[in-house]
Amino acid sequence: MSQNATQPAVNPNMEYRRLGNTGLKVSILSFGSWVTFDTQLDTQLAIDCMAAAGDAGCNFFDNAEAYAGGKSEEIMGKALKELGWPRWSYVLTTKVFFGIHDNVPNMRSTLNRKYLLQAIDGSLERFDQDFVDVLYCHRCDPDTPLEEIVWAMSDIVSSGKATYWGTSEWTADEIRAAVEIAERHHLHKPVTEQSQYNLFERTTVEKRYARITEDYGYGNTIWSPLASGLLTGKYKDGIPDDSRGSLPGYEWLQGRFTDQAEIARVEKLRPIADRLGCSLAQLSIAWATLHPMVSSVITGASKVDQVVQNFGAVDVIPLLTPEVKAEIEAAVAP
Repeated sequence: MSQNATQPAVNPNMEYRRLGNTGLKVSILSFGSWVTFDTQLDTQLAIDCMAAAGDAGCNFFDNAEAYAGGKSEEIMGKALKELGWPRWSYVLTTKVFFGIHDNVPNMRSTLNRKYLLQAIDGSLERFDQDFVDVLYCHRCDPDTPLEEIVWAMSDIVSSGKATYWGTSEWTADEIRAAVEIAERHHLHKPVTEQSQYNLFERTTVEKRYARITEDYGYGNTIWSPLASGLLTGKYKDGIPDDSRGSLPGYEWLQGRFTDQAEIARVEKLRPIADRLGCSLAQLSIAWATLHPMVSSVITGASKVDQVVQNFGAVDVIPLLTPEVKAEIEAAVAP
């Protein structure tokens, strides 16, 4: 697909799932900008990577105001304009909570009504868009009454600046309380979570959210399916210079990337991937799609060939029979 194609491709091999219990359908593999945009991708490379994702059938693109201090939304907005895709052809999401203004009362690490109503305007201005499809609360805010958060988010949806709203890294109890407040006051309810899920991080999605999935059909657009790159196997021989582990500000990940016990768990997956004819990354991404709560798996990349490789996971999903899935999980068991 050329950069100015009329819309993202519809790939017959790509599955499109409902976002939670809504009627909105999102590609099972999606493209996000955390870490990479601005730090590793300039606008042109972002365009190229998003075009490659679109070629693979991706219709869902995720962002957050806090990514690169707002620059990530700007870059993605410019890329979408350059690609020329009509607005109806893709799903655009962003997250608010952390803010982009340091040490400013009411505008940092909060979900108070003032902040939320101004934060969505800031995001839309950076995107150069009229609305986002999903606006997530990037964390819950213990200092703002939950009822205030629910009313403000519902009002944003009613205003047309967001089509749906969701949560990110909230507890199951916080989600349940928000849904109950919305139902009691006939407000727009949150419809999806965005939380970490991968072969090494399973408890929250599989255990803690089990009841809200069953009770509400709550969705999840999960992030870090590769455990920040650990599940690619590229840290076997140290931290590559062009990897996330070498970026300034991400030193907190380096301990994990040099943990020999973790690396050994990853290496136990390699024979399985080799037998299936796929990469470790494709195996791990495909595995993450198997959970019924997962609406979409957000992938990231700093190179076009990484996008192509990641989205190749759609061809691996049919190979993950119950027997292979059990083998994968047994291989990485602590």
